[in-house]
Amino acid sequence: MRDGASSVRTAVSNLLLALDRPLASFHLVVGLTFVLTVMGVIMVLSASSVEDYTANGTAYGLFVSQLTYAALGVVAFLVALHLRVTLLRRVSLAAIVVSVGLLIAVLVPGIGHAVGGGQRWIGLGPITVQPSEVVKVALILWGAHLLADRAVGAPMKQLVLPLVPVAVLVAGLIALEPNLSTAIIIAILVGTMLYYAGLSVRIFVALIMAALGAAVILAFTEGYRSARVRSFVGGWTGTARDTLGADYQPTQAKYSLADGGFFGVGLGGSKAKWSYLPNAHNDFIFAIIGEELGYVGAALTIGMFALLTWVGLRIARRQADPYLRLVAATITTLIATQAIINMGYVVGLLPVTGIQLPLLSAGGNSIILVLFLFGLLASAARHEPEAIAALSTGRDSRFGRWMRLPKPRPYVAPYRATPDPRRAPDARRATDPRRPDPRLGARPGGYPAPSGRPRPGGSYGGYVGPSPYDRAPYGDPSLNRPRPGGQARGPQARSAQVRAAQPRGTQSRGPETAAQPWRRGGVGDAPRRHPDRRRNP
Repeated sequence: MRDGASSVRTAVSNLLLALDRPLASFHLVVGLTFVLTVMGVIMVLSASSVEDYTANGTAYGLFVSQLTYAALGVVAFLVALHLRVTLLRRVSLAAIVVSVGLLIAVLVPGIGHAVGGGQRWIGLGPITVQPSEVVKVALILWGAHLLADRAVGAPMKQLVLPLVPVAVLVAGLIALEPNLSTAIIIAILVGTMLYYAGLSVRIFVALIMAALGAAVILAFTEGYRSARVRSFVGGWTGTARDTLGADYQPTQAKYSLADGGFFGVGLGGSKAKWSYLPNAHNDFIFAIIGEELGYVGAALTIGMFALLTWVGLRIARRQADPYLRLVAATITTLIATQAIINMGYVVGLLPVTGIQLPLLSAGGNSIILVLFLFGLLASAARHEPEAIAALSTGRDSRFGRWMRLPKPRPYVAPYRATPDPRRAPDARRATDPRRPDPRLGARPGGYPAPSGRPRPGGSYGGYVGPSPYDRAPYGDPSLNRPRPGGQARGPQARSAQVRAAQPRGTQSRGPETAAQPWRRGGVGDAPRRHPDRRRNP
């Protein structure tokens, strides 16, 4: 027993050390993305083979289509890894304008294609585009771009406008397709983004209640929606259920999960896919996973999504760039929400909706855009301060060297100078940081330049948000140029001057040591000790 306990402690210690490596988050995102993508292609082949053979005479039609879309998604994943943050912010407005235009075009007769009672696709030759999936990516990029420039504790008007009106327009256009489930996802996406940006909890709860009220009203405006809601309520209250009508799919999904047992019936041995469970390869793919791989396979699937959620939120927490922080947190919440809703209605905990299981359900637009989002998440993992420090020393992974991924640049937040009262023309301007002294000059992007000499314990002011995205979001190169008198300026120079003014023995370590915390231990202290992130350099 002692040897066993020692082995467990050693394994846990090694696991924690592995998770503390600079590129651990990046490797986890890439690994989980690869496993889920391969698993999704295999399960789509297993779930669709019977009906595909019955309809087309071949069992590999949908499998080949899914494999092709997965290959395109891998390309999108790699493209997202190579995109610079500046480019993402510059194209965010154009992306939201184009996606809203596509949402309007899909409602025009003759342009939008109606399949299964919903007009949700636009045909572009051999390719069909689903604007409701494209707009998710556009909203994440554009919303994070807007909210990243807002200061902490900004008024509600600055947080809500213009993001919420555009989100309401997008959700309304999607609901007209009709596609209520995706409209609810849009509302959840924007609400979580506002929450991460610092929206008041009371206002956040009020928005949630308003969205739930609108969802309930819309749910009873269509016959099939109200039938699903009544079916869900009847399952919990024990009232009569229509097992051959509205309750048919949920009932067959539960039978499929029950037949799987603990270890499953084996890959390819599902009975539900023999036309018992409609849409088994798409919305109810989790039921096939539970039947063929058992509770073990279902638990592993849930565990992979849970691990991906934890890694994504850890990436967001470690970010120095507020834009990447919002992007990573919103992507993680979006993927986790879709997975929870899909698995929830398969097992009977939620009403049935059309939300797919990310990377596992069949769908061309879905898998391409989800892999693109995972690529953005992996790129954000490479922009963690510890990862940047490790990559700057040439410690890139084999995957990064093979793909020739660009080296991420450290984020340098702008500083707002506190004008010197002795030089200010009036007392109001001296105390109001929003009205800097024009005689002090201005930095590129409209931020006032620091003035005066640094004093021990003094401050030039705190953060005011990220640097202008179209100027130099990772630090203006001119800030570190020497002054005519030979004195450098900028965050690095001010940090060095403050350290020189401190008593001997209390100076903080240099940028290289502070940016590489694994050399001294204490990985969790890296975001707090990095010189470029101090509030009082």
